[in-house]
Amino acid sequence: MTFPHIAIDARNVTLALGRGPARVEILKGVSLAVSSGDSVALLGPSGSGKSSLMAVLSGLERATSGAIRVADADFGALDEDGLALARRGRIGIVLQAFHLLPTMTALENVAVPLELSGEADAFARAAAELEAVGLGHRLGHYPAQLSGGEQQRVAIARATAPRPRILFADEPTGNLDAATGESIMDLLFARQGETGATLLMITHDRALAARCARVVELKDGLIVSDTASPALRAGRG
Repeated sequence: MTFPHIAIDARNVTLALGRGPARVEILKGVSLAVSSGDSVALLGPSGSGKSSLMAVLSGLERATSGAIRVADADFGALDEDGLALARRGRIGIVLQAFHLLPTMTALENVAVPLELSGEADAFARAAAELEAVGLGHRLGHYPAQLSGGEQQRVAIARATAPRPRILFADEPTGNLDAATGESIMDLLFARQGETGATLLMITHDRALAARCARVVELKDGLIVSDTASPALRAGRG
């Protein structure tokens, strides 16, 4: 019997900040396995631990305890430099704040990280990626010359250009109006499908969460439910 490859395998993960009386437990023993190519929504109220869980799964924060294996890298065995190297090429991140460099054009924002990673055809790949997100005509524009939706498209192009195995998205439509947000999510799911990446998305929006294959709900640092999305169960996903 064959099993799908596991892109994310987290077991009994805890995260605590502070010491002594000031110690705060944020994650309280979270276990989560995500298959390659799957799409998973992390749903929960503010303070439930979903952003902290994404931080430890993406290697941006070190867990206090537990085992984390992401894209065949053992995050628990790596120091800060090792985690940075492990993220490179494996992980792409799209955030609510676009985090584009204001002094660089759209093309440079996508190309320069590729170039720093040693990609020989960085600018050609960046141009192709921007074309794929509908911004082939905006290569030379700076972030201040782009709308919020266009800036998020640049951020998606930057995240997907290295062909990462896993895409993390943290409230990717949080700074956008409803219509623009919907088009951005259409694009994000399309790029995920085209590249074959695994998608882990944080959201507080149940309708948006239902577009993923699985919905994982957190409360007070614990997973309280893990189900196939309603759309998938209804045969619409």
